[in-house]
Amino acid sequence: MFELTIKGDIASAHFLRGYEGKCRNLHGHTWKVEVFLQKESLNELGMVEDFAVLKKKFKEFLATIDHVNLNDLEYFKDVNPTAENIAKYIYHGFAKEVAPLKVVKAQVWESDMASAVYYE
Repeated sequence: MFELTIKGDIASAHFLRGYEGKCRNLHGHTWKVEVFLQKESLNELGMVEDFAVLKKKFKEFLATIDHVNLNDLEYFKDVNPTAENIAKYIYHGFAKEVAPLKVVKAQVWESDMASAVYYE
């Protein structure tokens, strides 16, 4: 089994509905994002996939959630945009972009000290 990691970042705002602390107010983060991809075999060049291709796809995917208020996105109208739910959103959304590669997990850092991971 082979595993690759791709990293990116977004600057997005959000607020947490129903939360009693200061994060109930609109605020932003520069989120660091990592996705971990797996495949059992290598291609004819000895790669899982070209990193340049994966980084381009990841950058394009992240652009859809960069410099937005996450609460305004359709997905987050009913789902609170916590770091955990953002990781889940990225996991499922990016999996569609890289199939048949398998996304193993997505990790979202809202600061240097705090992150959330989603995997199935």
